[in-house]
Amino acid sequence: MTLRLWPLLLGVNFSFTGDGERNGTMVGLDNYLEMFQDATFRSALRNVGLLVLLLPVAVAIPGLLATFIYLRVPGHRVFRSVYFFPAVLSPVIVGAIFNLMLAFDGSLNTVLAVIGVGPVDWLGDPDIAMFAVVGVHIWATFGMALVVFLAGFATLDPALLDAARVDGASLPRTVWHVIIPSLTRTIQFVFVTTMIGMLTSMFGLLYVMTSGGPEGSTYLPEYYIWIQQGQMNRPALASAASTVLFLIMLVVGLMQISVLRRAGRED
Repeated sequence: MTLRLWPLLLGVNFSFTGDGERNGTMVGLDNYLEMFQDATFRSALRNVGLLVLLLPVAVAIPGLLATFIYLRVPGHRVFRSVYFFPAVLSPVIVGAIFNLMLAFDGSLNTVLAVIGVGPVDWLGDPDIAMFAVVGVHIWATFGMALVVFLAGFATLDPALLDAARVDGASLPRTVWHVIIPSLTRTIQFVFVTTMIGMLTSMFGLLYVMTSGGPEGSTYLPEYYIWIQQGQMNRPALASAASTVLFLIMLVVGLMQISVLRRAGRED
């Protein structure tokens, strides 16, 4: 416990010190005030809000696919391997592949042209780029959540599904009234781990696909921290951003658990 908490406390303390000429001196909240006045960091926070809005999609996709596999749709053994395969690829490799696919003259726009849709600047339009990167991240990582859901299904009582079939329940009703209430703890775990992954594991994709652009529209706190630490030589400011990121993950995680627990009690 000490080995985990002590570095965290040191980082928080370091965030109240200065950089450059004020290195090592206490500056109070100066780093935090400067950070929140930075338009790039505010853009990163807005993108965190976008991730929270897209989180249900990132959880629903592996959940539904795991349901189909559990119900043994034709080819489910092959699908299990195919769905997990992207999770073993390096984010750098994934980013390079999708850079080619999402380029203005890439294969995706070529397909769109065939059906009469004009080309889309997937990575060059500030209003679209973040959605594109998040979509790639979901594609590359939902295999791990899929495995967790399948482990949760192993604890599901088959008699409940049999009873639903006997009662003539449709698949959507079975999912909503039987599977989701039975997998509440699994869903809680996937929600929290997926959100943490989206906040702390997208650096590789952002670096390869957009480098934070265009116009800073794809910045996340993680990428902002790296810029301040690695390029601007502002370790104290980076520590302040790290502290804010930790608090965001803590608050979002607790809110998700609270909402899911309340939904489970209502069901």
